[in-house]
Amino acid sequence: MSQSKQSQTRRDFLKTTAAGTTAAFLGAPAIHAGTKTDSRIVLGSGDYQYEVTHNWAKLPSKFTWQITHNVAVDKDGFLYVIHEGRADQTDHPSIFVFDPKGNYVRSFGKQFQGGGHGLEVRQEGNEQFIYVTGYQHLKTFAKLDLKGETVWQKYAPMESKLYAAGEATNPKKVWGQDRFMPTNFAFHPDGGLYLADGYGAYHVHRYDKNGKWLSAFGGKGKEDGQFRLPHGLWIDDREGRAPSVVVADRANGRVQWFTLDGKHLKTMNDFILPANVDAHKEVLLVPDLASRITLLDAKDNVISHLGQDPEWDKAMKAAKKPRMREMPKKWQAGRFVHPHDACFDQEGNIFVAEWVATGRITKLKRLS
Repeated sequence: MSQSKQSQTRRDFLKTTAAGTTAAFLGAPAIHAGTKTDSRIVLGSGDYQYEVTHNWAKLPSKFTWQITHNVAVDKDGFLYVIHEGRADQTDHPSIFVFDPKGNYVRSFGKQFQGGGHGLEVRQEGNEQFIYVTGYQHLKTFAKLDLKGETVWQKYAPMESKLYAAGEATNPKKVWGQDRFMPTNFAFHPDGGLYLADGYGAYHVHRYDKNGKWLSAFGGKGKEDGQFRLPHGLWIDDREGRAPSVVVADRANGRVQWFTLDGKHLKTMNDFILPANVDAHKEVLLVPDLASRITLLDAKDNVISHLGQDPEWDKAMKAAKKPRMREMPKKWQAGRFVHPHDACFDQEGNIFVAEWVATGRITKLKRLS
C-alpha cells in the first residue's frame, strides 16, 4: 500500500465504520452508555459498573496534548501515556507519567516525537521497564527504564526476509507491506516478547529474552491466522486456560487467539475496529476505535460495550467535516470518540487513551 493510500485509509476510516457500528447493535449484548447517579456518570451494569472521569490526567501548561495513543500502569499505580507527538516539535516529550491521582510527575521520550505509538510497562526481577514502539518515520522499538533512559533500541528484523533493503539502517516515512511500522507488545512467559507490525508487514514477530529475533506469524489476509492490521496484542493467561497470544486484528474487525508458537486457535468476530487487548482476573478488555470499550468474561462472552449507544453513533456519523475527533465541544460525558488503547490497574479500574486531535485520558473507576 502506498503512503498516500495508507494515510487516506487512516483519515477516512470513519466513513466505513458507521454502517458497521449500526449493524453491530443488531442482536448484540446490551450496550451500556452513561447514566447519571448523584451527578456522576456511570457506565456498565451489575458487577461491572464504572464511574467516568474524562480528562483525568493533568498536563502542565508548558506541554500540549498531542494525540494520545497508549497507556500502561506500573506496580505502584503510576500511569504512563505516550503521544504520537509532532515531528516538528523535537524538544517536546512524547511520554508522560502521572501519579495515582492524575498529577503530572515527569516526562521524557522526545526521540519518539511524530511517531510514538505502543507502550507497555513490564516487571523484570526487581526492576520495571518501559517498552515503546515508534512508527511513521521512526520505525523502531525500544526498552527504557522508568526514568526514560534507553536500555536498548532496535529496528526492522531484516532476518525475517519481510522488509525492503535499508529498512533497518535508513528508516524513512514510507508505508507499505515491505515496511516496518510496529504498533504494540506482548510478553512471553519465558521473558521474551512479541511485537506486532501492525501498519507494515501485518506480522507478529517473536523475540527471545535477549532481544534476538526468533520467528514471525501472520501476513495479510482475511483467513484465520492472517491479519489486516494486527494493531494490539496480549498474553491471555486468565485462570483455567493455557497461555495464548490474543491479537486485535483491527481492519478485519475481529480478535484472534494463537498458541505461544503462533498457531491459530480461534477467532471472535464481534468487534468493529478492535485496537488492543488487556486483562484483569477473569475479564478481557478490548478498546475499539469505533467509540466503545468491550469487556469479555472468562468464557469470552461479551459482558458489555461501554460508552456507546445508537444516538451517539448517529452523532459520530453526522460529523464528517470536521470530524468528531476534532470537535471536543461536541463530545458527550460518558461517551468515547476513538479509544486507541485501554488498560487495567491492579484494582480493576480502567484507563482509556483516545485517538483524538486534543488527546484525552479517561479513568473508569470500578464501583462493584
